[in-house]
Amino acid sequence: MDAKQEFLKIYKENITREGAEKLLDYLLNQSDFFTAPASGRRHCSYEGGLVTHSVNVYKRFKNLIKLEYGENYTEKISNESIAIMGLLHDLCKVNTYVVEYRNQKINGEWQQVPFYAHNNLLPYGHGEKSVYIISGFMRLTREEAMGINWHMGSFDARAQGSTDLSEAFTMYPTALLLHSADFHASYIDEK
Repeated sequence: MDAKQEFLKIYKENITREGAEKLLDYLLNQSDFFTAPASGRRHCSYEGGLVTHSVNVYKRFKNLIKLEYGENYTEKISNESIAIMGLLHDLCKVNTYVVEYRNQKINGEWQQVPFYAHNNLLPYGHGEKSVYIISGFMRLTREEAMGINWHMGSFDARAQGSTDLSEAFTMYPTALLLHSADFHASYIDEK
């Protein structure tokens, strides 16, 4: 099963709240979610990388949830919340990468090679932008919003000189687990 099919299967089996169908329609028909890279130069920097990364984070996140809370993990967090947080944490990257070309020396000759340039038409931040996009379609729980908002952890510039990140991780341990899942996926699964 390719990443798009896997994403759709997980999404449809788990995310059922009001607005979920409209969000999925947006992802399928009005965005580049299924063809966009996850980054310009780092992890999953290829066509379809964003959906691959999202599925990888979902899997890591669910495994970390089970490890932390055991087989009765759904008493702490629902499968729907796990899917929302894992699959949708990086919606901020939708419609932000464009293919451009640069010169690169290959076998002693200069050639034009494609690369992904960042063209952010909605400079709303990172995690907070994902929360903003999702909230345009469906309501998030506070736990989901906190996890998605702070999934970059201390790499988020807003965390510098603030106690907000620490307070969010203390109040919502699943936010810390989502951050860990994102980094596990980026630096272990996707190297």
